[in-house]
Amino acid sequence: MTMMYTPTIPPPDPNTRTPKFKLPKLSCDAHCHIFGPGAKYPYAPDRSYTPPDAPLEDFRALHAKLGVERAVIVNASVHGTDNTVALDAIAQSNGAYRAVANIDDTITERGLRVLHEGGFRGCRFNFVRHLGGVPDKRVFNRIIAMVAPLGWHIDLHFDAIDLPEYADMLTRLPLSYTIDHMGRVKAADGLDQLPFKILIELMQRDEKCWVKICGSERVSSAGPPFTDAVPFARKIVETAPDRVIWGTDWPHPNVKVMPNDGDLVDLIPLFAPEPEFQQKILVDNPARLFEFDQ
Repeated sequence: MTMMYTPTIPPPDPNTRTPKFKLPKLSCDAHCHIFGPGAKYPYAPDRSYTPPDAPLEDFRALHAKLGVERAVIVNASVHGTDNTVALDAIAQSNGAYRAVANIDDTITERGLRVLHEGGFRGCRFNFVRHLGGVPDKRVFNRIIAMVAPLGWHIDLHFDAIDLPEYADMLTRLPLSYTIDHMGRVKAADGLDQLPFKILIELMQRDEKCWVKICGSERVSSAGPPFTDAVPFARKIVETAPDRVIWGTDWPHPNVKVMPNDGDLVDLIPLFAPEPEFQQKILVDNPARLFEFDQ
């Protein structure tokens, strides 16, 4: 019997506004999620929150409205280590989707190969306290040793306050890594706050370091339209424009204020007014990192 749960987080804004900014051809939403439907893709019993379903058909409709042609599905923690929802979406995408997996130390070489052949190009580790905190170091190191030969990267989700503690560890990693949501820095703490300075220094000194300029609603202290996040994204873009990618973070789990995805797209020309930077962030960089066919 399928257990039914009352959603504990709100759904995304269903009235996506058509953005004023026209995305370049083959633009990629490089950080987004698919939730369920739970009746087909059950949520993990030990999940830290319960989402409303945000299925593939809604995902496609959102991207059609925004002008997004490619996407990277970050398999959400609510699905545990079952990556089927993302595998199935990629299989139906005609090469337009890639994914980032949730795995643990029960993964086998064969299991990794199935994911790789199915379009996965990385795996995610949560260091965020409200999502379970620091992963086991032994498991972390074992998984890195397994995925590095595939050319995968690891996707890292930190609380800003913890970035200084992990910076040296990151520089020693044997593979590329992405840092989610601009490091979840707080806009109210300014550009000179230590976690953001550490993030910028990482980008400057470690060519393995990539940053996602998504989650403006998480960085913002002022609320919609989240323009107080712009200086942080702008600094990230200027620091290493070849190692920056963008995403919506749809359907925006665990946010204090639900954004409209059309508004988030219209922040892009504030982050990167230069057409050449827009092309890098939206098309060229994700194509390189996730091995999309050019």
